[in-house]
Amino acid sequence: MLFKTVLAIIGSHEDAADINRATDLAGQLGAHLSLLVVDIAAPPTVGDYPVGTAWLDQRVEDLKTLHAVADLARTHCETAEIPFDIDRFYTERSFLADTIFQRALYADLVVVGPKLRAQSALINAVVDGAVFDAGRPLLLLPAGQAPVKVKTVLLAWNSRAEAGRAAREAIEILTQAESVHVTLIDPDASYTVNGGEPGADVAAFLARHGVTVVVDQLPSGGRPVEDVLKSHAGEIGADLIVMGAYGHSRLRERVFGGVTQALLEEAPVPVLIAR
Repeated sequence: MLFKTVLAIIGSHEDAADINRATDLAGQLGAHLSLLVVDIAAPPTVGDYPVGTAWLDQRVEDLKTLHAVADLARTHCETAEIPFDIDRFYTERSFLADTIFQRALYADLVVVGPKLRAQSALINAVVDGAVFDAGRPLLLLPAGQAPVKVKTVLLAWNSRAEAGRAAREAIEILTQAESVHVTLIDPDASYTVNGGEPGADVAAFLARHGVTVVVDQLPSGGRPVEDVLKSHAGEIGADLIVMGAYGHSRLRERVFGGVTQALLEEAPVPVLIAR
């Protein structure tokens, strides 16, 4: 498989289910699993006793929790009998993205589960470090069991560089899928936008790789694009959504408006994003 090293970012308040999702995925891919257990340290308080003591006590408790989650993850990996390594980081928010960047450089795929996705500070650090800085694809796992085999893929397409990068990062998955639905929302047939036949160019590109392609041109009907994508994923029985993310890194211009942020927070199936 294309993904030989999977980096799973685990929050210090993760449950066993999220750890299991990471180990199951690594096992299915036959990949080495690097686990990074992280937490953001609370800033020091300004004041005298007992406030300062309470802050120190909180750090001690946070570190205990962090180590406990790392120990739990180690046990799961040993039980799964997969190759793995584990690191722990308890640091300020401003340093976390750089830590993730340094680790993501040596991974083919970065993975997060629903517990971490629900923590905005942590998921934003992952996006900054892994997607923007390291340029690695990010797989967002939903609650529930990820499919053992990806049969149907929804490729969200808007003829931008980010969508092209996502398609290339996922090309082996797309090749092995039974069908890939190139999905355009409110396509524009202008030459400088989606072309005279929206979706035809990317369909031809994918077909040369042996991908079985279906082009779906969908009207939004005034609905948010993320809702259209989620609905269409359900209609076609998609096992995976592949999409580009953000046009400009620090301004975070979002593909299809707010769809990236919406799918970061919640999606019915796994989502692979790249920039």
